[in-house]
Amino acid sequence: MVNKDTASDRIATAEDTARLASGLRLAVGRMTRRLRQAHAVGDVSLSGVSVLARLAAEGPGSPGSLADLERVRPQAMASTLTVLEQRGLVRRTPDAADGRRAVVAITEEGRAMLAERHSESVHRLSSALEEFTAQERETLAAALPLLDRLAARL
Repeated sequence: MVNKDTASDRIATAEDTARLASGLRLAVGRMTRRLRQAHAVGDVSLSGVSVLARLAAEGPGSPGSLADLERVRPQAMASTLTVLEQRGLVRRTPDAADGRRAVVAITEEGRAMLAERHSESVHRLSSALEEFTAQERETLAAALPLLDRLAARL
């Protein structure tokens, strides 16, 4: 026989988890849209910024490995890299070990654009956080490792 309290607890937990997931999706989506809207028209896409940030942090990579790490199809990565290369933000060179493969690296212009965009976003977030209480900011800071872990599992 199934314990009714245990079954109802599981249902409540599943419903609570779904409600939390929905709330997180909406809140993160709103923040992302508002930060994206703050940047100039024609600015680099979020996927482009993500690739630039990865190249800046981890060093050069192949288009295939970047597609895998960003969890996008190779065709989507090729499009992103083409735009970034046309804007002078990345440079492709033949792989020294295998000339058939390309290696993509961020350029100094790419680093500068990434730093500028990062500064703009951090400034907007900092300004918004000034309206929060110290305790609310501490709560947000305590949630950051959980949000990073969640992002890694998606």
